[in-house]
Amino acid sequence: MIKLKAEEQSSSGRSGAEGLLGGVMTAVKTHIRENGLQVGDSLPSEGTFAEKLGVSRSVVREAYRSLAALTLIDIGNGRRPRVAAPKADVLALVTDHAVHTDQVTIQQIFDVRRTVERRTVVLAAMRRTDKEAAEIVALAEAMQRDFDQPVRVMEHDIAFHEAIGRASRNPMFALIVGSFHVVTRHTWPIGWASRGSNETRQESIDGHMTIAQAIANGDPAKGEEAMVEHFDLTVKALLAAGVY
Repeated sequence: MIKLKAEEQSSSGRSGAEGLLGGVMTAVKTHIRENGLQVGDSLPSEGTFAEKLGVSRSVVREAYRSLAALTLIDIGNGRRPRVAAPKADVLALVTDHAVHTDQVTIQQIFDVRRTVERRTVVLAAMRRTDKEAAEIVALAEAMQRDFDQPVRVMEHDIAFHEAIGRASRNPMFALIVGSFHVVTRHTWPIGWASRGSNETRQESIDGHMTIAQAIANGDPAKGEEAMVEHFDLTVKALLAAGVY
């Protein structure tokens, strides 16, 4: 590792401090890659990094905090920083921000969800463990059990889709599906209310059970068909409520 060059300590359109911070963050990520560090492995202390890069400890401390906010590293009092596994919460915040600043529409998000989750259900049906299949079925059953408590149904629904994402054995799908929860908590009550009757709401519950049973039975084609129908009905309900 070498000290940051002067040109790395500032960049066009940013203050020197911002450029320096970005340079340190890049150096930390480079250190992780060049040393083959994995999740849970320790990083050099603030003082060690500061000395090697020729910057102050406060700059390294801020870089560590920024990387921790992105869930790339984990920091805590009394111990050295460690490499972390990225979490869905960061992507969720970005998605939520894009929606509330009119950069992305709800229907565009559901278009992405429909595409992604029809694939995750196929993979889950092929790769899930018995334990995961039982968890997915149990969540669908919980939605039915708590039918008269919409908030609880919503939380089961979110957990249901996230469980399928994990069962797909593709961590990127799990990360993407896990990021949808913030937007879902805004749209789900609208979709539930717009269905208008318990009969149409029951259709949604039944759809989740069909998906769960297809996964448990190892039937990817049935699971995909049911997932597509589920999202088509959800989009229809949101459009009826004026959500575009």
